[in-house]
Amino acid sequence: MAMSLPAAFLSEDQFTCSICLEVFNKPVTTPCGHSFCQTCISSYWDGSKRSAKTYQCPLCKESFLKRPELHINLTLKEITEQFKQMASSPVAERLGGIEPSRSPSHHNQPLSPGFQRQREMPENIFAEMMSRFQRLPDPGLNHAPLPQSQSRDGAPFVRTEHHDPPPPYPSDSDLPPCPIHLRGLEFFCRTDNVCVCSTCVETSDHLGHNITPAKREWHLKKAQLGITEAELKELISERERKVEEIHSSLREIKDAVERETDGAVCAFSKLISSVEHCQAEVLEVIEMTLRAAERRAQSMLRELEEEIAELKRRSTTLSQLALSEDYIFFLKTYPALSAPRQAKNWSGVSVSSQLTSGVILRSVNQMMEQFHKELRILPEICQQASSNQSLSRPNPKVRRVQEYAVDITLDPTTAHPRLTVSADGKRVHCGDRHQVVPDNLKRFDRVVCVLANQGFNSGRHYWEVEVGGKTDWDLGVASRSINRKGKITVSPAHGYWFLSLRDQSEYAFRTEPSTNLTVHIRPSRVGIYVDYDKGLLSFYNVDAKVLMFTFTDSFSDTIHPFFSPCTNKSGRNEAPLIICPVAMTE
Repeated sequence: MAMSLPAAFLSEDQFTCSICLEVFNKPVTTPCGHSFCQTCISSYWDGSKRSAKTYQCPLCKESFLKRPELHINLTLKEITEQFKQMASSPVAERLGGIEPSRSPSHHNQPLSPGFQRQREMPENIFAEMMSRFQRLPDPGLNHAPLPQSQSRDGAPFVRTEHHDPPPPYPSDSDLPPCPIHLRGLEFFCRTDNVCVCSTCVETSDHLGHNITPAKREWHLKKAQLGITEAELKELISERERKVEEIHSSLREIKDAVERETDGAVCAFSKLISSVEHCQAEVLEVIEMTLRAAERRAQSMLRELEEEIAELKRRSTTLSQLALSEDYIFFLKTYPALSAPRQAKNWSGVSVSSQLTSGVILRSVNQMMEQFHKELRILPEICQQASSNQSLSRPNPKVRRVQEYAVDITLDPTTAHPRLTVSADGKRVHCGDRHQVVPDNLKRFDRVVCVLANQGFNSGRHYWEVEVGGKTDWDLGVASRSINRKGKITVSPAHGYWFLSLRDQSEYAFRTEPSTNLTVHIRPSRVGIYVDYDKGLLSFYNVDAKVLMFTFTDSFSDTIHPFFSPCTNKSGRNEAPLIICPVAMTE
């Protein structure tokens, strides 16, 4: 004979189907471990099978290519029936907390007002049921003493003899009173975000809402508050580091100004009076460049200081709120303070100047060779060099990384069945249907991606990929030992390092969480550079000659170039990814 269930472990939430939100009727369990009414899950799959090729669990969304065969969960059915019997017992009906027992067609019958959607037994019924369970002998145990168990809030209680009275209902005399019913505000309505009393819970204003004990919600929010405060402190630290970085950049620019000034004076001092006027013009250009850099730096510093001050004020407020013992005020104030703040991404912001590259000093030395012919146009050339540097700021490293170009070809044995790889291994695009391809351990079976034949475990390597006008793509590298089957978690910790484009304009590097990027010039060709020994991975806009993003990590396994053209998006993303020959740029 089945053992009677301790009432302390019973709540409707444990016996509720997540589809119909009613107590289980003929419960079945899916391969992923979740339980539903037999008719509910069958209707769910019958309604979705026309539009999908797989069957999904409504809770965890795990997919099954073949419709699972479901059988009645006899253990869960027996427990559910015991719960229904207790709910229809005279104790429950007298206290009004649990609905009467329902017939197998319970899906069409509403819950009683005292129990509908509250997810847990009211305390008075819970205590009464506990007392009754203590008095009932278990036939299978020959009236042996029952073991100690726990209440819902984790506090242990010991079953007593039948003559002991039921546990008393906790007093709410020390709680703040409800302004309407003058009872203690011992509950919190998550739906309306307000503290309520037990009478409020049973009224139409809060019937069916998500109700939880107020002090439990208070402790939960205080725990979340600590996480928010830690995040704020990290934001402050990041910005303080950026302030120091800007100060350092400005010092380097000032040092470069001194070097440029000294070099220019040395060069012009060899010329007599005819060069003095040109010297003054060049020095003026240098000074103007410094002032422009200082203005940019001061503007960024002001913005950073304002953001730091605001974050510190927010952190101080959160610290004070964490110490507050007034949970009514806490719960009222918490939503506004815990809302995530849209913070500017400073990772790509820096202060730069053409002075650090020595372009003006080199120009002066070249002009010395041409002397009278070039001397008259020297100030104009310096001015033009400064303007062009500010507008496009091409990265001088582009040509240098191109020197490490390697020949990359795609490995079709790793390609997802929807991907088509060209015969020369240079193109890949995603089709609308799965192809018949041999299954092997190397092939991705769920994510539309492919690896290259070439693998690297040392040295520097560079390749370029034509992305054209695609709306979505992924490019980077992946470890040879990565998981390729089923659902994949993509991050450096799991062996994936790649840059993504989504919806034509959303760029991100796939860390946990993703690092969003601001890309001013959309690339049509992307260059990927890897320095295995230094753990360096960089992405370049080849046409604009600018660095898009750099990530530093450590590689411990052989890595392969990684490509994903992503799905077609109804024909808007059907263009292929093309591995291009690397041409040296001037």
